[in-house]
Amino acid sequence: MRKLLLSLSLLAPSSALAQAKAGWGNVGQEEPKGFSWTDPLWPDFWMAWTPATLVVFVGIFSAIALIGVLEVVKFRDGIERRGVLGLTTTLGDRLFITLLGSAYIFLAWLGLVGQPVWTPLFLSIGWGIFVFWKV
Repeated sequence: MRKLLLSLSLLAPSSALAQAKAGWGNVGQEEPKGFSWTDPLWPDFWMAWTPATLVVFVGIFSAIALIGVLEVVKFRDGIERRGVLGLTTTLGDRLFITLLGSAYIFLAWLGLVGQPVWTPLFLSIGWGIFVFWKV
C-alpha cells in the first residue's frame, strides 16, 4: 500500500506540472478542425453539399459524359448487343442499369447490415463490370 501511495504521489506533481505548462488560457477556445467528409461545403446554401455528395455527383456526370463522348467519337452506331438479360442495350443503357443496380445494392446493404459501406462498394464495382461485360 505504501508503494502505491508513493507512486501516486510521484505521479501527481508531474501531471500538475504538465497542466501548468498547458495553461488555462486555451480552455474555452475552439480547436482547429481538419477535413471532414460530412461537413457542408457551403453552410448557407439551400442544399447540404458535402464533399462526399459532390464526389458522387461529379462521378455520375463524368461517367455520362464519357459514355457520350465514346458514343460520338468511337462508336457512332452505338454498339447494340443482346446480353444475358435478353435486352438489346447500348453503352448508355448499360450505364443506367449499372447505376440503378448500384443504388439498390447500397440501399439493401444499409437496410440489412448498416455501415461500413466498403463491401457494397466492391459489390457495385463487380456489378458494373458484369453489366458492361455480359448485358
